[in-house]
Amino acid sequence: MQTNASLPAATGSQAVACDPLTRAQILIEALPYIQQYQGRVIVIKYGGAAMVHQERRAEVLRDIVFLACVGIRPVLVHGGGPEINSWLQKLDIPFKFVDGLRVTDAATMEVVEMVLVGKVNKQIVQLISLAGGSAVGLCGRDGNLIRARSQGRAEIGFVGEVSSINPQLVQTLLEGGQIPVISSVAADETGQAYNINADTVAGELAASLGAEKLILLTDTPGILRDPEDPSSLITLLDIETARQLIQTGVVRGGMIPKVQCCIRALAQGVRAAHILDGGSPHSLLLELLTDAGVGTKLIPSQFSAQLREQSNGFR
Repeated sequence: MQTNASLPAATGSQAVACDPLTRAQILIEALPYIQQYQGRVIVIKYGGAAMVHQERRAEVLRDIVFLACVGIRPVLVHGGGPEINSWLQKLDIPFKFVDGLRVTDAATMEVVEMVLVGKVNKQIVQLISLAGGSAVGLCGRDGNLIRARSQGRAEIGFVGEVSSINPQLVQTLLEGGQIPVISSVAADETGQAYNINADTVAGELAASLGAEKLILLTDTPGILRDPEDPSSLITLLDIETARQLIQTGVVRGGMIPKVQCCIRALAQGVRAAHILDGGSPHSLLLELLTDAGVGTKLIPSQFSAQLREQSNGFR
């Protein structure tokens, strides 16, 4: 069965463009994955095109509600770069980036926290509610969830990294059937707020929760051998191979920190990490609940041979 036919693009009252037998086959294909992941935590970093475009944003969040409804425990971590840029422009606050990091002075940090915690986070919670789910919005300050520390680079200001994570509040919410929605703002021991990369937060949170999977929704199909050729997608690789791809320059630019984030999460016990295009229709469900998947799956090196032999890339 072709991957792009595995799950329908239509939602709500729209008719699914396939016959009843095909619909039944879709459900049967998804069943073993639903059984395997039921009760397991999956941490999803939500960003890129999946957040920017209104239709795609609603679709992704409906897919996350679907996962929760079949017994999977999704945790959503988000940033909000384009929205921050928009508000900085409205307030006539100049902004720039150094090595891909937003230079964050005191004025910028105030806007970042206002936008991520007060606006974007609550919009996501509301959209999940409209899709029939139940979510609770958090930031790193809540329940001492994330303790931040400075990266120690004066030129980028209040850009932080994760010092520690206390996952108790998130675990309590998951046990209560809630979908935690977490913005990547946290504070240090003095109360100073820091802007932290959302990929980093997602990876560290996945490790602290003992998650089954870490999923990074991006604007690319996954890891490509040739960035100009979508058909060169690498569907499965282990930590050792991922490191080699960075060293040889196959993985480069903005994909390097994402792959490094996945490697770190896997090294800390997360069972698998996935990089996929959040702007592609139903990519999250296709990656998790179909045989072929649509993105790149990274696994610990010690399991690579066994997985390849036994399951031929079972997602």
